[in-house]
Amino acid sequence: MKGLTDITGIRVGHATNLDALTGCTVVLFRDPAVAGYDVRGSASGTAEFFVMDPGHIAGRIHAICLAGGSAFGLDAGTGVRNSLERKGIGFKTSHALVPIVPAAILYDLGIGKSTVRPDAEMGVLACEAATDYAVLEGAVGAGTGATVGKARGAACAMKSGIGSATVSLGGEHDGVLVSALAAVNAYGDVKDPTTGRIIAGARKSPGSAEFANTAKLLIEGRREAGAGSLAPAIPKGENTTLVVVATNAALDGVEARKLAQLSQIGMTNAISPAHTMVDGDLVIAVSAGSRKASMMALGAAAAEAVGQAIVRAVRTAPSLGGYPGLAGSR
Repeated sequence: MKGLTDITGIRVGHATNLDALTGCTVVLFRDPAVAGYDVRGSASGTAEFFVMDPGHIAGRIHAICLAGGSAFGLDAGTGVRNSLERKGIGFKTSHALVPIVPAAILYDLGIGKSTVRPDAEMGVLACEAATDYAVLEGAVGAGTGATVGKARGAACAMKSGIGSATVSLGGEHDGVLVSALAAVNAYGDVKDPTTGRIIAGARKSPGSAEFANTAKLLIEGRREAGAGSLAPAIPKGENTTLVVVATNAALDGVEARKLAQLSQIGMTNAISPAHTMVDGDLVIAVSAGSRKASMMALGAAAAEAVGQAIVRAVRTAPSLGGYPGLAGSR
């Protein structure tokens, strides 16, 4: 499986700055796609999300832009729009084609060079790099500067990145696919949904291989279990997991929004805790096909795909910027 590009008509491209440890990722659609969204975190940064509301005049979207750089990174979406306009892609108005490009950002200013952020030029480069090959994973694109496990401060956090996965439905839904792409920059820990065990997150000490268990620390009100009563470190809105879910099943706007909501189950299965006051967690769900499937089946598959994508985001991330990664040194 290739990840999100398993869905026919979808291309994914990354632009990566390994010096500044930031980047952006674009998802391009061959045909305008029906989309819906669900924002559960309290520290989100977005642009053009209302175009995905059922009943909006646009009706469909042409691309999605995910970027680092905090709010500054929204500039990358301008480059995506400019690139699509030059190719004659966009919503037809009286005087111009206007590409519809929802954008969302995560906070990576603390890992590399905080004065270098994704911009319009980087958005163009990501479009130029877009292919329908297997999605590149790890410290690339919007996941270049992503980290997880911040409860004990940066010294005890770990490297993360981008992951992608696909789930195939069977039986009466044979041929239906649900894929997910996740840029994981979570305050909490990442768990393997199949075992419930933490695989990346806040460690007990900077050199330790043992996990502190963020949810437990928050409940106990301590940075380190059994040591004093020092409250966990809580950065101000400097985390976010960005997810794109796509299916080759036909959905309308209301169904796409519901799929985004159901996809959040995968995030809560794989991140502990998710949707916090300092995370901007969100999902964009896209319909890019004409097959038929029940929402119950699609929702279950989406939750599974999202969980797998989140796990892959940390398993494929190398050590960078002083943060250890499960994929080892680059």
